[in-house]
Amino acid sequence: MLFLETGLVVLYGLCLVFMLGFSLTQWQLARLAGRAKAIPPPPAPAAWPRVAVQLPVYNELNVVARLIDAAAALDYPADRLHIQVLDDSTDETGALAAARVAHYRAQGLHIAHVRRPTRRGYKAGALAHGLAETDAEFIAIFDADFLPAPDFLRRVIPYFTGPDVGMVQTRWGHLNENDSLLTRLQAFGLNAHFLVEQVGRQAGGHFLNFNGTGGVWRRSCIVDAGGWHADTLTEDLDLSYRAQLRGWRFRYLPQVVAPAELPAHLDALRSQQHRWNKGAAETARKHLGRVWRAPALSLATKLHATFHLLNSSVFAVILLMALLSVPLVFVRAHRPEFRPVFRLASGFCLTLLPLTSYYYAAWRRSPPPAGRWFAPTFALFIALSMGLALHNARAVVQGLLRRSSPFVRTPKLGAGPAAAAPARRYRVRETGRLPLAEALLTLYFLAGLAAGCYYADYGLLPFHALLVAGFGTLAGYAWHERRG
Repeated sequence: MLFLETGLVVLYGLCLVFMLGFSLTQWQLARLAGRAKAIPPPPAPAAWPRVAVQLPVYNELNVVARLIDAAAALDYPADRLHIQVLDDSTDETGALAAARVAHYRAQGLHIAHVRRPTRRGYKAGALAHGLAETDAEFIAIFDADFLPAPDFLRRVIPYFTGPDVGMVQTRWGHLNENDSLLTRLQAFGLNAHFLVEQVGRQAGGHFLNFNGTGGVWRRSCIVDAGGWHADTLTEDLDLSYRAQLRGWRFRYLPQVVAPAELPAHLDALRSQQHRWNKGAAETARKHLGRVWRAPALSLATKLHATFHLLNSSVFAVILLMALLSVPLVFVRAHRPEFRPVFRLASGFCLTLLPLTSYYYAAWRRSPPPAGRWFAPTFALFIALSMGLALHNARAVVQGLLRRSSPFVRTPKLGAGPAAAAPARRYRVRETGRLPLAEALLTLYFLAGLAAGCYYADYGLLPFHALLVAGFGTLAGYAWHERRG
């Protein structure tokens, strides 16, 4: 029994070490972002280059017309612009897209409705197919839920200031941030990535990532890095690392915003989270070794890239810590000889406070509304993240074990400040096993909460309270949506 209890303590300690490393890297990015200076806009080029705007869509009846209209409204020399609607749809989206394309083609716009015989390679395959059908020097990419401003290209293209600048990424905005608690918490987390993490990476000279949409690539960079690959679910992160490992420079523009729609329902959020986390694990498996073998990279850049690629693994570590935490309540109560170790562990937990400063920096930088008060918004966000740990950890394990799965796109509603409440045309069907498991885990952590109170040992009480709130909220959300 002593051997088993010692193993639990050691394993929990290793999880704390990983979380400390992650927390410190995020804190360092916040420090770098705080010292970053605004980049003055470069002058417009003497001659605007040819740009292809790629719009990959798949069964997007709610938003495809809005997307094409936004692309057609881009203020860019008409003879330099080529719009490609890369349409893999199998429903009425195809007919609607064809009609909008024909409408704008009749007005003289260079726009094409590109259809493939199969959906092979999913989004990566569609982007590669479109690339082969244009000779444009630059490729702008917008997912179906994005609404680029008319001046987007004129603001972004000048930042390709040298032949080694391969990609320029812009910040995501949120069309429906105030729709619900779910969308507000998503916006809170995404703002941290776009207002602190990406800014800090650029300021520190570390690897940036293309976020899949809202950015512009230099065509020769895509080709030199090997083109789009479909062997991960995050083709954007994969190509970003391949390009930067070959010496291409990336730029990030927080001042240029590309508004987009946040998933408004739990099943849509889970679909997006599964794709992001599984794809990130697949990309880490593919590139982490190459990063550490690259002689040109500094140790700091290698460490930041490691935690960047292992970002999704945080959910697996959180789940493991959560599962271990309940038996540890009893170990703490019945093994007084372990008390010095637990005191050390408690002090270690305090070192995770840098993560709080990272999110506080993002909250301070976020445009209103970003949550009236930081503390409750942050606590709810952490609880939601913990609640997603089971679902996301499963995706991470699948990615690390090379388990294949299709690219399931996130359903969009066409939501926004001026939109009417849309019907739920698309759903991602879930089995009842995941919400049931989350409900059971809620009871499990409630037991840990009760045990801590019984033994008057309150060290893990905040952790268990957040776990109960997170898993309980998601189980309730899932039950409510299934009834609806």
